[in-house]
Amino acid sequence: MATVNVNGVQLFYELTGTGDTPLVLVHGSWASHHNWDLVVPSLAESFRVLAYDRRGHSESQRLTGQGSVRDDVADLAALIEKLGLAPAWVAGNSFGASITLRLACVRPELFRGLMAHEPPLFSLLADDPAVAPMLKEVGDRIGAVVERIASGDHAGAAEQFVETVALGPGAWAQLPPDFQQTLIENAPTFLDESDDPEQLAFDLEWIKGFYRPSLFTTGDQSPPTFAPVVAKLADVLPNVEALTLSGAGHIPHLTHPDAYVEAIRTFIRKNPS
Repeated sequence: MATVNVNGVQLFYELTGTGDTPLVLVHGSWASHHNWDLVVPSLAESFRVLAYDRRGHSESQRLTGQGSVRDDVADLAALIEKLGLAPAWVAGNSFGASITLRLACVRPELFRGLMAHEPPLFSLLADDPAVAPMLKEVGDRIGAVVERIASGDHAGAAEQFVETVALGPGAWAQLPPDFQQTLIENAPTFLDESDDPEQLAFDLEWIKGFYRPSLFTTGDQSPPTFAPVVAKLADVLPNVEALTLSGAGHIPHLTHPDAYVEAIRTFIRKNPS
């Protein structure tokens, strides 16, 4: 366990494993490096695994003032460089996948390849009338969660997000208490992310030149808004594979860790450096 200063912020990280191949794990909103705890031991048998807390999350520093997805992208780049991991495989979940993709657009030399699970880049669907009702419903649900955070009810907001946006009814009670507490503590950072006008923005032109191997995964139990986002991204990438994880949802490394590890290992083996 260690911390490093990048871009004026202290980031907490853990490096596990002694393999020659670096694998960087980027968590989503509300979460922490502990989200990867069920997969890191297995992945560390094959890779040198970096898991870290993004700025504003858990053991990393929280700064005052409005943050942005650009800050997270810059942090990820600096972390890879400072720890001497470039070029690395980078795997991101949810908003962590959005950060991973944005970094791939501007710093492809830092990558051996990428794995992205359900990035919430809903701006890519803005012109698709077929998904407009779904996007409005998701937006309304997230708006209600944001209002609840702003009111100071972080615990209620975390539960509401899990049950109405991320995992579904009844899911909150099934989460371990320590994970529930992580979500509650990181609620203010989700509010900050929601206030960033670039949070969900992405231009497909940015990623067309990324020729390194890319794996996009979705869960067949996930909300239906993610699959069309992944389809649009996969359509423009020149070296891409898409995989649906059976029985899984939006956080497969928590609910289906063995299947997630196997997907990562298989993909990297098929695409040696």
